[in-house]
Amino acid sequence: MAGYQSFSLDAVEKAQSSSAAAYREFLRRPGFSMGLYLLPAGSQDAQHPHSADEVYTIQHGRAQLEVEGERFGVGPGDVISVDRGRDHHFLNITEDLTVLVIFAPPDNPEA
Repeated sequence: MAGYQSFSLDAVEKAQSSSAAAYREFLRRPGFSMGLYLLPAGSQDAQHPHSADEVYTIQHGRAQLEVEGERFGVGPGDVISVDRGRDHHFLNITEDLTVLVIFAPPDNPEA
């Protein structure tokens, strides 16, 4: 196996758009995992606190993120870190939201 992996986020997003899952992990290493989270405009985010630290990089779309009761707007280019165990979710999704998600260490977001 090569000492690296390479992905096109456009290709990952295109493949995921044809599936029914909002979140799909595409890379897992011992210290972290990466996935793409797709939320259509007007949808509801049913996340729950995770057992890993999490970083969101907003690729496309606009919404608000609520973390522990504090709300703020997010859009393309924003990077947000959410500590493990913190209650958080996206709301008021006004444009289809595409979020690159990094968990460190890897987490099972469906658990």
